[in-house]
Amino acid sequence: MTQIQLSLNRLRDDLKGSDAELVAVSKYHPVEALSEAYACGQRRFGESHVQELCMKEEVLPKDIEWHFIGHLQTNKVKYIVPFVSMIHAVDSMKLLREIDRQASKVNRRVECLLQVHIAQEDTKYGFTPEELLRVIDEGEWRCLEHVHIAGLMCMATNTDDGNQIGMEFRSVRELFDRVKALYFNDDEGFRHLSMGMSHDYRIAVREGSTLIRVGSLIFGERNYETKCT
Repeated sequence: MTQIQLSLNRLRDDLKGSDAELVAVSKYHPVEALSEAYACGQRRFGESHVQELCMKEEVLPKDIEWHFIGHLQTNKVKYIVPFVSMIHAVDSMKLLREIDRQASKVNRRVECLLQVHIAQEDTKYGFTPEELLRVIDEGEWRCLEHVHIAGLMCMATNTDDGNQIGMEFRSVRELFDRVKALYFNDDEGFRHLSMGMSHDYRIAVREGSTLIRVGSLIFGERNYETKCT
C-alpha cells in the first residue's frame, strides 16, 4: 500500500461519524500524485493557482470535482468557471459579480463560499463578520442567477494554540448558523462550512466543518519549484 493510500485511509477513518468531507489539496503536486489518489477513490481536489488547475483539469479524468481554494483574481475567473465545482474563497462582491458574469457565458451556476477573515493575521483575505452580514443584508447576491452561495469558508490563525483555533472556528460556525437562519433558512444548498487544514482539521471537524482542505498529510511536502500563477 502506498503512502498516499495509507494517508487517505487514515483521514477517512478520522472523518467517520462526522459531517466533514475531504478536499485533497493538490497544489504544487504532480499529476502522477493526483492520479494515485484518484485510483484510491478520491474525487474532490483543491487547487489555488488558475494556470496549474487548468493544466491538471485538461489531463485528468472528467469526473473529478475541482475546488478552487485560493485567492482568485477577477481577471482569471473566466478560465475556471467552465468546469470548477466550487470556489471557496469569495472575498468581495466584485469577485462574486464577475463569477456570475463569466458563468452566464457558459450557462453554468457555480457554487461559491464567502470567505470570513477571522485569523489574527493581516495577510489573509475575507470579509470581517460585520462586513459579511452587511453585504448579505444588502441583498445584491439575490440578483445573481449564475452563482449559488453554498456557505462560508475561513482560515484560522497560524498558531499552535488549539484553544485559539477552536475559538475562531467556533465563532465562524456561530456566524454560519446566524446567516443560515436569517437569510438561507429555506435553502438546503446553503450547508457548507469550509474550515480546517492539515494541522488543524481535527479541531475544525469538532467545531462543525463540512469541508476540510488537507494537502501535505496526503501528498507530503510541496515542490514549490513547480509553482504556477
